[in-house]
Amino acid sequence: MAFFLMWPSGRATSPHRRSAVPGMILGLALSWVILGQATVRAAEPIPGTDLASIRAWLIVHNPQLRALQAEREAAEARILPAGALPDPMFSLGLRGIDPDHPSLAPANVDSTTYAVRQTFPLWGKRALARDVAREQAQATGYERDAVELELLARAEDAYVRYWHAREAVVVIDRMIGLVRQVEEIAGVRYALGMAAQQDSIRAQVEQTILQQGRIERMAARSEAMAALNAVLGRRADAALAEPAVAPTLSVADASLTEALARVERGSHPELRASAAMAAAANRNVTLERRNRYPDITVGVGSMQRGNRIEGYELMLEVVIPFQQRARREREREARLREEAALARSDATRNDLEGRLGAAWARWSSARERRQLTEKTLLPQSEANFKSAMASYQVGQVDFGTLLAALNGWQGADLARLDAQRDELLGAAAVRAIDGDIR
Repeated sequence: MAFFLMWPSGRATSPHRRSAVPGMILGLALSWVILGQATVRAAEPIPGTDLASIRAWLIVHNPQLRALQAEREAAEARILPAGALPDPMFSLGLRGIDPDHPSLAPANVDSTTYAVRQTFPLWGKRALARDVAREQAQATGYERDAVELELLARAEDAYVRYWHAREAVVVIDRMIGLVRQVEEIAGVRYALGMAAQQDSIRAQVEQTILQQGRIERMAARSEAMAALNAVLGRRADAALAEPAVAPTLSVADASLTEALARVERGSHPELRASAAMAAAANRNVTLERRNRYPDITVGVGSMQRGNRIEGYELMLEVVIPFQQRARREREREARLREEAALARSDATRNDLEGRLGAAWARWSSARERRQLTEKTLLPQSEANFKSAMASYQVGQVDFGTLLAALNGWQGADLARLDAQRDELLGAAAVRAIDGDIR
């Protein structure tokens, strides 16, 4: 977007007016920039239409993931310095300074020595230090991936609850409409002297009870929206798009045994992170053992007298490993850290397998309940209601029987919806542990 400001070049302008023109142009430019940014923000799609929009928003906007990504890059930036040579040292020595006429000029003292020293770690210590930093960086990256899996699972959990609450309200509203129809039928029968007035009153009481259930479902929907916005990195009261379709979460493995085998192979980022930390600890043990052997420092220098260089010198320095007890304790610390890392890896694997077994049980049982409700209970209860309605209209059953049949039919629909919610929640938990969240 471009704009132009034009004024007659022949007209004389005052100095004050000339000085105000650049400020006016700058103000207009800033206004256009702010307006453009606001337009971009307004054009950004609101998440909530489907699970894909939730995942995409979370990966880009979640502050915890951004922080972990920065830590991952920071850990990768430590790899090169870990194996780099230490900075060289330069020294300047002045000898024979006259106390009566002190001077720091090299030509005004007896002798001046210039020296440069460089320490060289030997025995492969630099490569080992670089390996330790590389494994630690990989562990940081895997930890970030593990947190991403957890956050995606939490987002899917909240989104399923958000969708479920809305669908439950739809079912309850349909139930309220059906109860009102039954109330009208009861009113007509009462007017004809074929039913008691109590039937209409019971229908009104049932509507009030359903309204209470609707309020609870709406509260659950608000809680799910707040939880979903929190994991997405948005305000708790930020608007969410209405779900366009029912969410689908498929489980890749055909059996729990296959899923456990995948965990055993170490495919989950938490296991990879613990394995990387164990590898880093192992390399650190080797590094501490190599520290038994000293490093060397090489130096070169020259000596100046007056304005002339009179000689050169070559220096070799070696660290004497005198503190043997401290060295042994450092080696012991490295070995214990390796043992701790290996034990932590086993604990992580056991925890993942236990969580996977529990999530698999929830998912499989909920799937069986949903299938049973859809294929058997729901058709049966619908047929029972239709039969009770026809019988009530001709006076063959009482109003209580009709109301129970109606509650059974719509209750079965709510049960199907609840089973579908539990199935999706279990699938989200299984996918998060199985490592196949996307």
